Amino acid sequence: MASTGAAAAATQPAQDIDALVARMSLERKVAQLIQPQINSFTAADMERYRFGSYLNGGNGGPYGDEFAPPGEWLRLADQMFLASVKPLPDGEPVIPTMWGTDAVHGHTNVIGATIFPHNIGLGATRDADLVRRIGAATAVEIEATGIDWNFSPTVAVARDDRWGRTYESYSEDPVLVAELGAALVEGLQGRKGDADHLGDGRVIATAKHFFGDGGTALGIDTGDVNGDIEDLKRIHAVPYPAAIAAGAQVIMASFNSINGEKMHGNEALLSGYLRGELGFDGVVVGDWNGHGQVRGCTVSDCPQSLKAGLDIYMVPDDWKALIDTTVAQVRDGTIPMATLDQAVARVLRLKQRAGLLDPAVRKPSERGVGGKLDLIGSPEHRALAREAVAKSQVILKNSGVLPLKPGAKLLVAGTGADAIWQAAGGWTLTWQGGRELTNDQFPGATSIWAGIRDAAKASGGQAVLSPDGSFTEKPDAAIVVFGEDSYAEFYGDRKNAVFTDAEGLGLLRTLKAKGVPTVAVFLSGRPMWMNRELNAADAFVASWLPGGEGAGVADVLFGQREASGRLSFSWPAACNGHPVNGPQGALFTLGHGLATGQVGGTGKLDESCDLLNEAPANDWFASGRLSTGITATAGGTALPGLRGEANGIMARGLDRTRQEDARAITFAPGSSLTLTGDGKARGAFVLQYNLAASPAAPVTVKVGDTVLDVTANFAVSGGKGWREMVLTASCISEDANSLTLTSEGPIVLSVSQIARTQLPAGTDCSF
Repeated sequence: MASTGAAAAATQPAQDIDALVARMSLERKVAQLIQPQINSFTAADMERYRFGSYLNGGNGGPYGDEFAPPGEWLRLADQMFLASVKPLPDGEPVIPTMWGTDAVHGHTNVIGATIFPHNIGLGATRDADLVRRIGAATAVEIEATGIDWNFSPTVAVARDDRWGRTYESYSEDPVLVAELGAALVEGLQGRKGDADHLGDGRVIATAKHFFGDGGTALGIDTGDVNGDIEDLKRIHAVPYPAAIAAGAQVIMASFNSINGEKMHGNEALLSGYLRGELGFDGVVVGDWNGHGQVRGCTVSDCPQSLKAGLDIYMVPDDWKALIDTTVAQVRDGTIPMATLDQAVARVLRLKQRAGLLDPAVRKPSERGVGGKLDLIGSPEHRALAREAVAKSQVILKNSGVLPLKPGAKLLVAGTGADAIWQAAGGWTLTWQGGRELTNDQFPGATSIWAGIRDAAKASGGQAVLSPDGSFTEKPDAAIVVFGEDSYAEFYGDRKNAVFTDAEGLGLLRTLKAKGVPTVAVFLSGRPMWMNRELNAADAFVASWLPGGEGAGVADVLFGQREASGRLSFSWPAACNGHPVNGPQGALFTLGHGLATGQVGGTGKLDESCDLLNEAPANDWFASGRLSTGITATAGGTALPGLRGEANGIMARGLDRTRQEDARAITFAPGSSLTLTGDGKARGAFVLQYNLAASPAAPVTVKVGDTVLDVTANFAVSGGKGWREMVLTASCISEDANSLTLTSEGPIVLSVSQIARTQLPAGTDCSF
């Protein structure tokens, strides 16, 4: 933050804020409450509108490059700051802007940053001092790139592991969540009363998401939380008094509803409970277009949220329309001026506490540790991450193979062994993370395989990497690294918490049949039913999502660090898909974990599971994500995740009902987009699409070898909203394994789902 910090800012009288607000124009006041994303506005827009803050989304990077080097992040920070402080006419006060980011396990949007374990792993450490030190290191790396504000910690109390954000939660135990969440606040901001509180090397912290995000019915992200409000508070609100006491300056409203009322419009809880009963005097920021989910609202029109107690609208793309409507609503009395002034004053007071209102405040590259890019991914921070990884490992079973013996010949198998992306999980370089990322994009990081290789060599032994588990010389032991694909938010929601991927199980069983002792290292964002793997392995380690310092895993496997990790979530015993919180239904309870060299685990576990026999999903593209095995190409060039630009096709994320759950695809004249399946699904194609305007040139859909001219159909569909295209055996071959859209003219086609499904014989095609 600014060099003056909170200590000096605290000496400025509160009436200074009221005086500043009184001197501001209506338009400038409203702009203080508007938070767009960096890819939707320019420095010229900043100079004109003077946004109070802005953010980078999980897929956003400076100047449109989500893989931009750290220096580009800093350059954009300076550019936006300078645009925000240019003199205004008529003596209107100049208010510096501030930049917020999701650095939820390190500053992991940025190439080369230290990647710490996700919160679920930190919960297993039960080490508040460690979490505090991680917060401090993360703050330094954030400020080095010129960013002021972190949307962290997540203090959700996850009570249903089917939820896709379970790994962002420290524990199902609200007391542990409160302790660790408060520690991260102190690490990011500094401790209240200390000289460096919100000073150099510190950033603004955000406790989120208020409240109940971890308690939605069936674990559905952004869903409804039901029950007696006092009972809900006793679980899901517990972390907030601790975060407030630790000095959290910002609290983010949650997407979810409480008993049917969206939190972004819940005045009783945002104002009455949070501000009144809990005494929070900071800023309440919205989540990504969350205000648009309030009854009667859209993303560009929502006075209800401001009147309920929201201070800042996170409105990534529709910021101009929201500014215009909000200004008009203040003028016509829909929003009282006093309500607007109160929210603006809170935002300015936050900036005052952070030192941003000091007349001598400098641009980001010249304050605090701004511009000291050598601090990003520093050896000290990586050593801290390695310590955290080691402390987060939980040994669930050990027949005596651990710790690995010095001098042993080891086989390392599984696709996760040398895949930093899989160990890091979501919120890493991109919103979802994923297999499209390569180890080269993580300079300075260490895969689990590399950590094991080095540890084996140091012990006098050797290790061989064999992803498929094959070998010519029988090893003394094998480590099999496997687990979930990466995901973030609702993309990770599951119908059950049963692990169905067969890679790890197949390797463990094959190696066991060959007489090779095995250690399973399971990468996941939640506990899962996996009795088959537990039975097949001689030792089983819950590694969670350890991040970028794989040597920390090796430290525990080789006994170089004590195995101190203990479960912060209950591990399910039964394959029924039901959530487990506490001893009932738990195979391993809270606090379970074996010490170094301790033999233990379970007897033979029941492997029967009807949920394993469910038919596989037949979505090719759904909820903003391509299914495994499905590829998208433009003119032969891959578009990983159906995102990016190539050969006349540009695909970007689009919010249909949730954040980036669809794609807006722009076709240049003569361009083509092809989706190719894995050959497993058959049947009709069903597409949910929205065509912005009728095409002015021919458009075709090719399925297999069949080409359909859909120009006339699209002429009717253009501008009519979301529609469904159904391609059945009446017009295509249902055995085809590819679908190509070609437009001879420019069009913008949005797609939210592409699926294969079995329809009754004789079903007509429709567009």
